[in-house]
Amino acid sequence: MTRTLATARRVLQQLSHDHRSMALIIIMPSLLLTLFKYVFEGSPMVFNRVGPQMLGIFPFVIMFLVTSVTMVRERTSGTLERLLTTPLKRGELIVGYGLAFGFAALIQSLVSSAVAIWILDMNVRTPWVVVLFAVVDAVLGTALGLLMSAFAVTEFQAVQFMPLIVIPQLLLCGLIAPRDSMAEVLRWLSDVMPLSYATDAFTRASFTANMDSAMWIDLTVLAGSCVAAIALASLTLRRRTP
Repeated sequence: MTRTLATARRVLQQLSHDHRSMALIIIMPSLLLTLFKYVFEGSPMVFNRVGPQMLGIFPFVIMFLVTSVTMVRERTSGTLERLLTTPLKRGELIVGYGLAFGFAALIQSLVSSAVAIWILDMNVRTPWVVVLFAVVDAVLGTALGLLMSAFAVTEFQAVQFMPLIVIPQLLLCGLIAPRDSMAEVLRWLSDVMPLSYATDAFTRASFTANMDSAMWIDLTVLAGSCVAAIALASLTLRRRTP
């Protein structure tokens, strides 16, 4: 545990000195939400209907990009190889990175949720539920970024995983069209994509006063997906790029 926390502290120190990455993580989701708000300034109902989903999607995408690119950079620079020559185990290393980026995801989600709800006047019945799922969604992006970084040789290849991992989830999560109206095979695919459960939860949070049983199921699926992705990332971690 001590080695894991030391790894998380080192990664957070690196992030704090990378002002561009910090701006991307903390500020960019709020800017995108603000842009989305004023795109539909003449139709406030659209922002109130789709805005909560965007509150989860923007952090998910950004944390996926930042985490996957950072991990590939650590490997290509030889940092991971040096760390793994120490008593630090692969699982401890991955969990340490997960804790660090998870903390960054927490700050990101709190800031973007505060901006959306109290500055942009997003209409939601249960703000704390929206914040909770925004945090879990951002952590999910972090976990998937850690997993996908194991299969990328360069930072450019890490970015190329977006069309494979992120975009299909955006298309099938129910944001563009209700999942019930999709072809049967697409409904099956959407059922195994974690972002679908986040979208469902954000939709219900817009009109439900408290966490209902369906939201607890969504939260369990999302948390399980995070744990599974981090576990797989620890198994597939390579010391260096071949």
